[in-house]
Amino acid sequence: MKSQDVRKQFLDFFKSNGHLIVPSAPIVLKDDPTLMFNNSGMAQFKEYFLGNGTPKSPRIADTQKCLRVSGKHNDLEDVGFDTYHHTMFEMLGNWSFGDYFKKEAINWAWQLLTEVYKIPKENLYVSVFEGSKEDNVPFDQEAWDIWKTLIDEDRIILGNKKDNFWEMGDQGPCGPCSEIHVDLRPESEKALVTGKSLVNNDHPQVVEIWNNVFMEFNRKADGSLEKLPAQHVDTGMGFERLCMALQGKTSNYDTDVFTPLIEKVEQITGLKYTSDEVKNISEEQNKTNIAIRVIVDHVRAVAFAIADGQLPSNTGAGYVIRRILRRAIRYGFTFLNTKEPFINKLVEVLANQMGEFFPEIKSQQQLVTNVIREEEASFLRTLDQGLQLLENVVAETTGKEVSGAKVFELYDTFGFPKDLTALILKEKGFSYNETEFEVELQKQKTRSRAASEVSTEDWNVLIPGNVETFVGYDKTENEVKITRIRKVDSKKDGILYQIVLDNTPFYPEGGGQVGDKGTLVSANETIEIIDTKKENNLILHFAKQLPENAAAVFVAKVNTDLRTSTSKNHSATHLMHLALRTILGTHVEQKGSLVNPNYLRFDFSHFSKVSDEEIKQVEASVNAQIEAQLQLVEHRNIPIQEALDKGAMALFGEKYGDTVRMIEFGESKELCGGIHVKNTAEIWHFKIISESAVAAGIRRIEAITGDAVKNFYLNQENTLAEIKETLKNPQDILKSVASLQDDNAKLKKQVEQLLKEKVNSLKAELEKNFQEVNGVNFLAKQVDLSMASTKDLASALGSSKPDSFVFLASVEDGLPNIHCYIAKELVASKSLNANAVIKELGKYIDGNGGGQPFFASGKGKNAAGIAEALAKAVEFVK
Repeated sequence: MKSQDVRKQFLDFFKSNGHLIVPSAPIVLKDDPTLMFNNSGMAQFKEYFLGNGTPKSPRIADTQKCLRVSGKHNDLEDVGFDTYHHTMFEMLGNWSFGDYFKKEAINWAWQLLTEVYKIPKENLYVSVFEGSKEDNVPFDQEAWDIWKTLIDEDRIILGNKKDNFWEMGDQGPCGPCSEIHVDLRPESEKALVTGKSLVNNDHPQVVEIWNNVFMEFNRKADGSLEKLPAQHVDTGMGFERLCMALQGKTSNYDTDVFTPLIEKVEQITGLKYTSDEVKNISEEQNKTNIAIRVIVDHVRAVAFAIADGQLPSNTGAGYVIRRILRRAIRYGFTFLNTKEPFINKLVEVLANQMGEFFPEIKSQQQLVTNVIREEEASFLRTLDQGLQLLENVVAETTGKEVSGAKVFELYDTFGFPKDLTALILKEKGFSYNETEFEVELQKQKTRSRAASEVSTEDWNVLIPGNVETFVGYDKTENEVKITRIRKVDSKKDGILYQIVLDNTPFYPEGGGQVGDKGTLVSANETIEIIDTKKENNLILHFAKQLPENAAAVFVAKVNTDLRTSTSKNHSATHLMHLALRTILGTHVEQKGSLVNPNYLRFDFSHFSKVSDEEIKQVEASVNAQIEAQLQLVEHRNIPIQEALDKGAMALFGEKYGDTVRMIEFGESKELCGGIHVKNTAEIWHFKIISESAVAAGIRRIEAITGDAVKNFYLNQENTLAEIKETLKNPQDILKSVASLQDDNAKLKKQVEQLLKEKVNSLKAELEKNFQEVNGVNFLAKQVDLSMASTKDLASALGSSKPDSFVFLASVEDGLPNIHCYIAKELVASKSLNANAVIKELGKYIDGNGGGQPFFASGKGKNAAGIAEALAKAVEFVK
């Protein structure tokens, strides 16, 4: 059975049983501060389990793109070594929100697996929760009794809290679960060892394929459990593992989910992948297999993340994506001998394979390809740089063991993988201190954990069952009551209080727009609101102090100065998006934005730098729309299809409901939940202040509006006045500046000529100062030249004598610099290394540097150390 049919049959089965089929949420979560990525099927439904929202249907089914790079069985560094764990995977799931419970969930799971998919019953085992005295939760007798009607009792396993009690996190909805495991081993192995003994023991052919979670408890901050108001079902079946079972394979990578990608890698590299069914393969072939598994797994995770709007970067979710991609590149570089970008060529295969069900990978194919290609090229350059740095580390090492701290520095600062370092060192007869490396790694992890550690108390609910209302489109001030409060303690922000109101004018951060700030004012106190965010469908107002009387009536007041400036920037973003598509082409799509009171930032797809002329055209277009005094036309709660039919732009990577809000300014029509001006005239003026590259095929524009533009031009005017005054108030400033540039060019030529003469004179003088030391022409001197001229002089002096060793120092702008030239024949015959000389002697001037074995330079901070550095230089040739 093909994988596409496996997916379709699952969804058709649950549709026939009254489930609404919904699309996968984006793999990247933009508006959930608790998660970077969608890491489970239930993530997009959290608000329903928490009682903070109402689902479209009490019964839902879907297949969800998930990404896991940490946690149980999912450490990134382990993926590829086995045949059934992945970074990105699909989770097939069916959900009940207060509707059916254990009986229906278990019976449907059994019916689908054994009657529709026709998995032999004798290959299946199930588990039920054995109970927990610690949590005062009894053995799941109900699930046991249901399973007894479907499967022999000796195939039912009791599972502990670790395996059979599922929790959303340290706090929140949770409950016992019932897993279904499949035994895919050949009959000969089954006859020797029962599959029951291998369940949950990491056997590659005895794997869990489906987990039925029965949500009935809420885990509180103190660890205790309380009953939820309603019982829910949350199930998840691993699509890749299911395909393995249905296609008669013993490895996920042998299924048609992965084989097209593997075949493309084989075609590119000329190497062959060996099926898991082939036994007794060589160590070399095993390394090839692992590398190919890593690459085909990782390209799926990276490609879908980019398609959903997350570009590789050095922070947050972008760092995770970059790290996954770099791991794939490194495995290709080390084990498949790929020294040129090639992973980007797999995107076309992936798009053809999965584009029908996940259209975003097809529509964003070119962008994804470009971004991955650029990242590959960049990291391959980093690997080359790392190889040079590793050469330097080896040159500085006494003995045959390299410092683990140095290896960690290469890993942490330059992204140079430790196993690649180990491989290269081994080839050179070296090793590294692994204990030192692990100590440094643990220090970094501890720092990272400490920085992000958050402790959240339970909600103190003041008004139960209240559904909050956002009134901020119409009001910036209104009377409110607090419905719940909780305390949050983080290492980063200290103690804060999250406050939920019955209705609020405060806009929560989302869609690129920052959250509102303001105050809550009662008869007796004023509480400052420092930020507003949305989490699990609750609007959270952050404050540094707890209200003395939380039951009082407050007036919520948005800081209108900040709100007004933000709204101008947000509306200008829409106008600019239209201008870019009009001037550059309809290929332009928004790929990210930031809208705050000070400026707007807009990332968009475009294949080249936006020229100065195009920038002017965009500015002119936006300002024409401002001057046209376009009135805001707002459509609230209209069906999404109606909005799209009206011409509204929907953004990839955004999650839209059945009803949406559509914003119109003339020809600009976008789906948007943000705050806008009532008329474009309020923006006053628009000015682009920068245009730059973010990634391959992605450009970034930063711009300002309103008062920020006034201040920009005021600063320009003041600068011009200062220039005029400096130039003695000439009649024609441009002519005066041009004259200065001419004079400067003439003087530069004169200075260059004088410097050349000075260097030649010094060279002739210093050639007389060479000393013969141990068969080497040695010279160490301080000269009165710039750093660049000193470097040129060192090179010229070294070239003037055979077997020369030249060490020169000088001071420029109060800072010392040093240079070392060593004749190439000395590098070979006496194992001298200019790079090592600079590293060692640089210590005396509180500096560092580097270069090639025959020539290197360095800079420092302590000019007083030059004399000692010059005195020590001779020791290298003695």
